[in-house]
Amino acid sequence: MDKDEILLSVIIPVFNEELSIGNIIDRTKLVLEKEDFRYEIIVVDDLSSDQSLALSLKKGVRVLSLKSHVGKGCALRVGFTKSKGKFVATIDSDGSHRPEELPLLIAPILAKETDLVIGSRYLNNKSVKVKRFNVLGVRLFNYLIQFLVKNRVSDSQSGYRIMKAEILKNMKLQSVGYEIESEMLVKTAKMRYRIKELPISFDQRTYGKSSLDPIVDGFRILMSILLAYIQD
Repeated sequence: MDKDEILLSVIIPVFNEELSIGNIIDRTKLVLEKEDFRYEIIVVDDLSSDQSLALSLKKGVRVLSLKSHVGKGCALRVGFTKSKGKFVATIDSDGSHRPEELPLLIAPILAKETDLVIGSRYLNNKSVKVKRFNVLGVRLFNYLIQFLVKNRVSDSQSGYRIMKAEILKNMKLQSVGYEIESEMLVKTAKMRYRIKELPISFDQRTYGKSSLDPIVDGFRILMSILLAYIQD
């Protein structure tokens, strides 16, 4: 690798997470510097109404501020277009994912064993506190994806993942919200890239409220799976 080449781009979409975003950025920087990775952290603020943007700007990372609130999918897509890394990681900003596990997720890619690694909440031996309705929804989406593209996954909706940048360059993403994880997964499988899941820790938020609507976003996720499968 060229000495100036960025190995890993970490994209962090943010919407009203002032209580956690600073901590996530600090921990991400610490673990990547400890591993001696050449990296960039790109925070994409989705027009937060709290101090998320101001706090991010103080952390010495690249911050993109969207002019309107457009959703997680749009925020990630903007981050992807600006990333320069050979590999691209996504991690949630609410503190549910542990940045310390980034080396675990990237290891199989560096070893050339796979092309996309998904951090699964459900492969961990510890019980995961997730609303029953959400668990049932994830299982439904898992089964549908397995039926369509023959890839068995336990956590298709996980936002903690690392992939080769070439995957993103070879696909056209259209999702605006939480359905982007499903769209990416289906299109990655259709292109015959290798997909691997690894167990991750999952810390349920103890403050604030998720903006995910189980009914509205659940329908969007379902449609994104079907559209990603039938579209070229």
